[in-house]
Amino acid sequence: MLYAITGTDAPDSLPGRLAARGAHLTRVTALRDRGQLILAGPHPRLDTSEPGEAGFSGSLIIAEFASLADAEAWAAADPYVIAGVWTDVIVKPFVQVMP
Repeated sequence: MLYAITGTDAPDSLPGRLAARGAHLTRVTALRDRGQLILAGPHPRLDTSEPGEAGFSGSLIIAEFASLADAEAWAAADPYVIAGVWTDVIVKPFVQVMP
């Protein structure tokens, strides 16, 4: 089943986000390489794809996991969680209707 993982960034998270980004992207890339990833990306704090020092307010990952527990465990082990970048993570089942 698909799951939507939404991480909410801490205030002033940009330095921590940049420090943990490589490890985070390695994990997301592994999902992609196993055919589990539908989409992933950050939410900019400004209405632009390049928010600069304003940074990001969070991220969204939609991926396939065997169970909700597996998706929650994957999210809990993310480098953004460990580094304190994401202060809140919500994992919900997701049904893709389109495209």
